Amino acid sequence: MIKYINEPKKEELDGKKILLRVDFDVPIIAGKITEDFRIKAQKETIDHLIGAGARVLMVGHLGHEVSDASFYPIIEELGEILGQTLTLVPHSELNEVNKLFKASPLLLLDNIRQDSREVNNDEGFARELAEGFDYYVNDAFAVMHRNHASVVAITKYLPSYAGFLIKKETENLLQALEAPAGDKILVLGGAKISTKLPVIKNFLDKAEKILIGGAIANNFFKAQGINVGASLIDSETILDIKSDKLILPEDLMISDDRTGQSGAELYPVKDIVSNQLILDIGQETAKHFAEIIREAKTVIWNGPMGLSEIDTFAEGTRLIAKAVVSVGRSIVGGGDTIAAIDKLGLLDSYKFVSTGGGAMLEFLAGNKLPGLEALGYYG
Repeated sequence: MIKYINEPKKEELDGKKILLRVDFDVPIIAGKITEDFRIKAQKETIDHLIGAGARVLMVGHLGHEVSDASFYPIIEELGEILGQTLTLVPHSELNEVNKLFKASPLLLLDNIRQDSREVNNDEGFARELAEGFDYYVNDAFAVMHRNHASVVAITKYLPSYAGFLIKKETENLLQALEAPAGDKILVLGGAKISTKLPVIKNFLDKAEKILIGGAIANNFFKAQGINVGASLIDSETILDIKSDKLILPEDLMISDDRTGQSGAELYPVKDIVSNQLILDIGQETAKHFAEIIREAKTVIWNGPMGLSEIDTFAEGTRLIAKAVVSVGRSIVGGGDTIAAIDKLGLLDSYKFVSTGGGAMLEFLAGNKLPGLEALGYYG
């Protein structure tokens, strides 16, 4: 059975050493954090532990799989966002944390994926991480679908708890899954059809309609025999699904230039030439999708409707984002989606914004997440 960090009394945490799994894998440009939503979402757990008198070593990653990337360029900015003074701990100084705790109660181990044993879920590495600590806490929902040492194996060596963010994520996503199908709409965009297809299949009997936009729609067009030109598709994923619940775009924004400098043309869904790209849903599609969304009681949205980081191709995402705001129960998530709604100033307008991308999709697909399983969520 999963245990949450609010269960121990504060005096039980006072003076204890906590290994805290966080997710600080945020976009960084020129040494600056460009979007800090995930960091702020974990602040409640960090404040709770420090406020109780615990000494905390945070463990997080940067980059996919094994990576040499370091938190060093952003350590001061991380501290400012969290309202704490942070000390960065190189891997070579992991055995010196007791000395470092004398100077600061909050430490951050440098990118955990600098050690290849992390992604291999190496138990020896997990045992090294656990050495000298009293408790393990995981508040990094976005990595709960990863079978990694600081997520899964570590729970074998320390009494383990979930943080406040994990509690919020699982409760809100479970509510969305269990909400009545008759007034629930699933909106999917983005680029990775392989991660979205299991969600679509799981929601065929859990949603009234499933609205498909973004690059994943290109795969459906391709399966229908429509030439999508140079548009992004996932040629390795086989579409084996047909349903009248699936609503595809009826018009599209087409261009031969991803930068947006050449503008875009509005096209009905039809064959396009080899150098053209589908980069946004069209005006009629956005209007139709928005009408469907506004009639729903629950909307779950993951993935932008086009190449939304470019203003020329952001209109479809903007219109969908505004429509979802009007819904009573709105759950949105995914890194690109968060970036888009943050840019629109709408981040605080939804009932719940998930920090998870792949983890959110795995949960909504009905799959067991290794990190949650290790904490006893399914037991």
